[in-house]
Amino acid sequence: MTGTEGPAHKRNVTRRRAIVAGGGAAVAVGIGAGLVTTASAGQDTGTPGAGTGAGPGADCYVLTSETTEGPYYIDADKIRRDITEDQEGIPLTLRLKVIDAETCEPLRNAAVDVWHCNALGVYSGYEAMGSGGGGGGTPPSGAPTDAPTGTPTGEPPSGAPTGVPGGGGGHEEPTDDERYLRGTYRTDRKGVVTFRTVFPGWYQGRCVHIHAKVHVGGEWTDAGYEGGNTCHTGQLFFDEETVLDSAEVEPYSTNTTTRTTLDEDTIYPGNGTQGGLLKLTYRKKGDISKGVTGTLTMGVAPDETNEGTGL
Repeated sequence: MTGTEGPAHKRNVTRRRAIVAGGGAAVAVGIGAGLVTTASAGQDTGTPGAGTGAGPGADCYVLTSETTEGPYYIDADKIRRDITEDQEGIPLTLRLKVIDAETCEPLRNAAVDVWHCNALGVYSGYEAMGSGGGGGGTPPSGAPTDAPTGTPTGEPPSGAPTGVPGGGGGHEEPTDDERYLRGTYRTDRKGVVTFRTVFPGWYQGRCVHIHAKVHVGGEWTDAGYEGGNTCHTGQLFFDEETVLDSAEVEPYSTNTTTRTTLDEDTIYPGNGTQGGLLKLTYRKKGDISKGVTGTLTMGVAPDETNEGTGL
């Protein structure tokens, strides 16, 4: 990203450019009739905010929690609503509504990025990392040999390590040109954007999650989305009951990585919808394999900048 000038009330305004995917965007799948709500134990329904611009029945929430960007963000992803490509998994329709948390008004024409791992815990662009948040490969077996001797000298290394399990650490450079399960699209006049993808899997040190960014103040051009600022960087989470259901379906059932639960996760803030916990419905009652819809209203502060890189 490179800096651009903007209105005086914008802080740390950034410039981003998203490259349009060739061939046209796929049609989004809305939340169709016949979806059956599952009874997810302990699922929060959200925290109402105190915005002054909300009309009757308006969805108004306090600010959605900011979290770390993680090491696997790739700027300038494809402009598209269907990000599935050839990935196998449970169909997931992700419907996000973006509102100004102060006024409760929907933010139209905002650019929303989403990215997540596949059913086996692998991120596109980082396939060499394997499933493990930065490790990959087969761990060594047996006792170590050639143990070091003597007293270490010199200053210890500074800064946090990168590529560590758990989604923290610094940004990792991509290892390949794959871009499945990544995409950017605009919100409509109601502040809603819908993506078609697959239910994410899990990898070492993290619960099941999807990353998201919201960009405002820029312009949609023939080349994509340019300018503006990133007002929200967060993650979307799944209740434990639904994740356990997914683990019974192939290819998730073949994922042998030890799974971190929602309660064990070090990134999820534990505050329900405000922290990114999705409301989930099954297309067919009792059968997650037929598909899931995840919805969430995200309250953001459009005049602020939240890149998620300093968390």
